[in-house]
Amino acid sequence: MFFRLKSSTITGVEASIIEIEVDLKRGLPAYSIVGLPDPAIKEAKERVSAAIRNSGYDFPLGALTVNLAPAELKKTGSVFDLAMALGILIVSGTLESDCDFSNYLFVGELSLDGYVRPVRGILAILQKAHACGIGHIVLPEANMREASLYPRGRLHPVCFLHDAVEVIAHPQETNTADSRQRYKQLQDNKGGCDRFPCDYSDVRGQAYAVRAVLLAAAGNHNILLIGSPGAGKTMIASRIPTILPEMTEEESIETTKIYSIAGLLDAGKGLIRNRPFRAPHHTASDVAIIGGGRNPIPGEITLSHNGVLFLDEFTEFRSNIIQSLRQPLESGFVVVARADSRVRFPSRFMLAAAMNPCPCGYLFDPERTCRCTPRAINHYFMKISGPVLDRIDIQVEVKPLRPREILEGKPVETSVRMRKQVKRARDIQIRRQGVLNADLPVRKTEKLCGSDSDTANLLYKAVDRFKLSARSYYKILRVARTVADLDERERIGKEDVLEALSYREVESIIYAEERKDGVGAPG
Repeated sequence: MFFRLKSSTITGVEASIIEIEVDLKRGLPAYSIVGLPDPAIKEAKERVSAAIRNSGYDFPLGALTVNLAPAELKKTGSVFDLAMALGILIVSGTLESDCDFSNYLFVGELSLDGYVRPVRGILAILQKAHACGIGHIVLPEANMREASLYPRGRLHPVCFLHDAVEVIAHPQETNTADSRQRYKQLQDNKGGCDRFPCDYSDVRGQAYAVRAVLLAAAGNHNILLIGSPGAGKTMIASRIPTILPEMTEEESIETTKIYSIAGLLDAGKGLIRNRPFRAPHHTASDVAIIGGGRNPIPGEITLSHNGVLFLDEFTEFRSNIIQSLRQPLESGFVVVARADSRVRFPSRFMLAAAMNPCPCGYLFDPERTCRCTPRAINHYFMKISGPVLDRIDIQVEVKPLRPREILEGKPVETSVRMRKQVKRARDIQIRRQGVLNADLPVRKTEKLCGSDSDTANLLYKAVDRFKLSARSYYKILRVARTVADLDERERIGKEDVLEALSYREVESIIYAEERKDGVGAPG
């Protein structure tokens, strides 16, 4: 006897519908699973057979074959256990049902006693099922909290295998949660952003750097803070989440889905509303930052999607990790390629990086003497590389403060006020062009960042003077556009361009040091 039912698997951050084909024929007892299963799926033979027996059902005798289709797609995880067990019960004649299996999808891992364990990525599975027109999802009861965040389809939560059998045997009598009930729960889970333990009112005497961070947050620009040890770079960058507005509902679902697939979704919480802020250590591996592995999983740059990736001690990260940022910073996604597959991870984040100005760290310190040679400083900056530096919109010096400035200085700004400014500027950008300024394509940048001839000539001279690339030119225009948006000006003025030019600190330092060293101008 042959039977077919549907399940799902996760590839990258997206789900795929998998057909579970079960065939039972007379012959010597045999049990095989085919269709590119990983070790976790191959081990399902023991889990499924034990779960069937311990749930009070007879495991069929004969040659049993389970095929996972399409066969060329690699399958991972234990999500197919429930579907395979139900398929085996149907082909053995133990379970009979007249329900429309083409409209049902089954996910769940089985324990040996028949308990249905939760699985990762349930939000992605629900989205895919809805896109494919599947209206009923049988899933673990433990996944209902997360599943309730997606207000579509009808859910059938089950705790044990025999509960799933009842859903199949009596489809009209089982309890379900409809989309309206779950949409209400989605709204109830909105809440507000969590309170942060820190605030920009803690920062003293760094008005220039705080202003740069405000601009970066308002336009979603990448920012590099450069300064001596103890100048306050990490303190300033770590407070960026306090001024970012809440995510939209679409962004929240997308971010929650990524964290669910990565196994990082906090139990008992609703949608993730605060924008992610990831701060990996500089010793993190390539896979931890970029994502990948035998079965590719999201890395830190994907976990930062719709939020901020903070790389402290930027130059201490391995060179290949720094270089791998080039693609996601430009395109908003990263592709992890393997011999038999290519996985695309979303990675649209705001990069915030911090570094010392030289190997010893005291190039800008008025109290301490820097002992680094110009060539050593130039070599130090080359760890970042020109193409990566070119993709960072704002580069600002954080000057060290004297003790009196720290103790007697007044707060520059509060996070509450800055957040209101960021929200207002972002709303202006979305209404005008549909995206934030950092994401403006070239044609729209030229159209929306127009200025008078004097301002344009000033910008051309600066680009020529410092040998800036075309990418840097457009980034300066976009930052100038954000400056104007913060002040609610429709047209970019000379003062906006001058401020944007002042945030190209690193190119200026490299240029000056290379001239001292006699190695020529950058470019």
